[in-house]
Amino acid sequence: MPEPLTAKDVSREATYALPLAAGFIGLCNLAHLYRSRVASVKLPDVTETDVSDAKKKYDDAKAANDDNDDNDDVKTARDEWKTKKSHHDLVRISLIIKEGAKAFLKKEYSYLFGFVVIMGLVVGLVTKDPATIIAFVFGAVISASCGWVGMTIATEANAKTTFKAESPKNGLNEALRVAFASGSVMGFGVVSFGLMGLSVLYAIFGGETQEETRYLAGFGFGASAIALFARVGGGIYTKAADVGADLVGKVEAGMEEDDPRNPATIADNVGDNVGDVAGMGADLFESFVGSIIAAVQLSGSYVSKHYPGDNQTMDDEERQDIRGLISFPFFIAAFGLIMSCIGIYFIKTTKQADFIDKTEEEQKHAKNELQEALLWTIRFGIFFTSGLSTVCTLVITIVLFGTGTNMWVKMWACTAIGLVAGVLIGIWTEYATAYTYKPTQTIAKKGNMGPAPVVIQGIGIGMLSTMGPTLIIFISILACYKLGETYGIAIAAVGMLSTLGVTLATDAFGPVADNAGGLAEMCEFPANVRETTDGLDALGNTTAATGKGFAIGSAVLSALALLSAYKADANITIIDVSKSEVLAGAVWGSCLPFIFAAMTMMAVGRAATMMIDEVRKQIVQFNLLEEDWKTPDYNKCIDISTKASVVEMVIPGVLAVVSPLFIGYLLGPEALGGMLVGGITCGFMLAVFMANAGGAWDNAKKYVEAGQVTNNKGVVQKKKTACHAAVVAGDTIGDPFKDTSGPALNILMKLMTMVSLVFAPQEFRDRAAYEPMGVLIAVIIAVLFMILAVSLTLWMRSMGFGKLSFDNEQQTTGGSAERDPLKA
Repeated sequence: MPEPLTAKDVSREATYALPLAAGFIGLCNLAHLYRSRVASVKLPDVTETDVSDAKKKYDDAKAANDDNDDNDDVKTARDEWKTKKSHHDLVRISLIIKEGAKAFLKKEYSYLFGFVVIMGLVVGLVTKDPATIIAFVFGAVISASCGWVGMTIATEANAKTTFKAESPKNGLNEALRVAFASGSVMGFGVVSFGLMGLSVLYAIFGGETQEETRYLAGFGFGASAIALFARVGGGIYTKAADVGADLVGKVEAGMEEDDPRNPATIADNVGDNVGDVAGMGADLFESFVGSIIAAVQLSGSYVSKHYPGDNQTMDDEERQDIRGLISFPFFIAAFGLIMSCIGIYFIKTTKQADFIDKTEEEQKHAKNELQEALLWTIRFGIFFTSGLSTVCTLVITIVLFGTGTNMWVKMWACTAIGLVAGVLIGIWTEYATAYTYKPTQTIAKKGNMGPAPVVIQGIGIGMLSTMGPTLIIFISILACYKLGETYGIAIAAVGMLSTLGVTLATDAFGPVADNAGGLAEMCEFPANVRETTDGLDALGNTTAATGKGFAIGSAVLSALALLSAYKADANITIIDVSKSEVLAGAVWGSCLPFIFAAMTMMAVGRAATMMIDEVRKQIVQFNLLEEDWKTPDYNKCIDISTKASVVEMVIPGVLAVVSPLFIGYLLGPEALGGMLVGGITCGFMLAVFMANAGGAWDNAKKYVEAGQVTNNKGVVQKKKTACHAAVVAGDTIGDPFKDTSGPALNILMKLMTMVSLVFAPQEFRDRAAYEPMGVLIAVIIAVLFMILAVSLTLWMRSMGFGKLSFDNEQQTTGGSAERDPLKA
């Protein structure tokens, strides 16, 4: 017989008071970081008149010195003119990026508003529970708000990061501080708002049993729905622009990265923010709240196994234990947030990017040293925060469960396993994707043999990379179940995400660094500034890949815990795969990640085709490959990405919501459980493969661009070589892998489980397969989805989605060749 629990009695007030206080501390820290590191940086106020005056001064100096550019007065005047011009362009272009990102989110959120209204009505009709409806809307609003806040700060910080990289004294650290602070706003915003949102709901509605706390699943459903659309829409946006910019601008036209002549460049920079900041924020917000919801939902069933007898009537001791177990995930998350507020200030570096007056070999060595130093800076911050959180969790478990039994050891071990698993997944992902390690280097070296070997090697590395996270999750699940059953698995997910404030900051700063590098190139800053931003950009690529692996790992643990809660709600004791309906459901679930990934990949392809068409047209229209080139119409490319992404996200998003409903009504709750198992296991593998392969392809390109690869004759391969073109092809394939389809799959896993959890008690509980009413509802759902999918597909075809219309031989007339959209 299981040993009795010893959880202390925790009042409802204490359960929500501490998380609310921690959330308030997190928001105060967020405000401090923003004010001291982002808002305090003032960009130069340089007008067009100032630039013109500086240019005139330079021209006069040249004329006075017989056009001698080596004269000291001429050099000074030239440097002053270039600096003012760079600063003026920096402010103008960053404003275009900010406005483009806001325009996209406004359009996306207008679509999502309709979805939230419709799904709110459906949830209300099914659950007939006002608390669940309120929680659903609340979760959707907070999730969307987190994405908006994070994206707004990121678009403000990118220009300031470029500006601080210009600092003569330790510009690298100054730029890192600004970029990382902006990422921290996203990290602390997600954790603080998520924790406070759940706490407010629990303060209002309370509850102890799974039935009484079911409204929290509504909050998770709202967060999941917004996260899916934000991830898919943002991913399609950014990769359509990125692929179009790379294939035409870099490969066909031979332009540099972020060349201002490339019409898709600014759309690409906008996409970095809407996809990798707003999308990732909504994704991890959903994982964070989902893990806490799963732990709360499983508290009652875990306690009931330790008190044999009639579970319909609980005595005071059982209720006391349930209250203690419900408070435990809230307390872990609260102290993890507070420790993150401390750990964030330990992320800084004294290393400086210095490649001036160095030989090519010395530059290679210096770049590798710089990357190692920056990676260690990030690692130290994460390890330090994790250590603090582990110690705090140990104190919590001792206070909450006492030392009379080994309950405190089991619960602390579950949180420690989750933390360690998250760190190990990050380390493994870094090894699989960073160009300082062998796997990515092997991909880069295949570039000497052409694009096909690069693609083959990248696919192989991506597939092999699934081994590490699989072993880590495999061991974590078995160990946590042994220690605390399914409740222990949920607690491991909470532990893994307890330091999310720092972990998400390391991921969200990547797009800021990427944008900063693009701005440095477009605004023609000195080479040393670009070297600094390139170092941060390469670091951002690695931390972004690490963050994706972390998000996937946490998604699996959260989804498995939610699956256990679903079983209890649907009154299922086992999921027997030998039953034909269950096996069919598992096969259906295993297929869904592939269907979902295919839809999003092809959506990127169609959107990228339109972008390629537009870039080719503008190359002719604005004479972009000649010396007398005119400013391209950047806004046209931004409009293409915006329109394509918000339309293309609809079908895969709706598919994720209706699939569990279709199976649940048609085949019953056990078959739906089989579908969830198939979707979680298959989605996990595919997501890791796509994210890691994409990250490795991306960094293989940067490895070549850094001059780290030579051919068989010993000649260094850099940009505008066949080797570089080959790795660019791999990077182009990897873009939708790592930034659209792969990351969206972990939301798919959680969203399907959350939908099932919300609908299980009223609709699926004790439902048999092929019930006439259930079959009718399933058919209606299928028909409505097909009507939506076919109608939208036909409309997109009629609008020319995915079609090339411009002939390169054609001379485009009309348009706005003289218009400078940056001056608008």
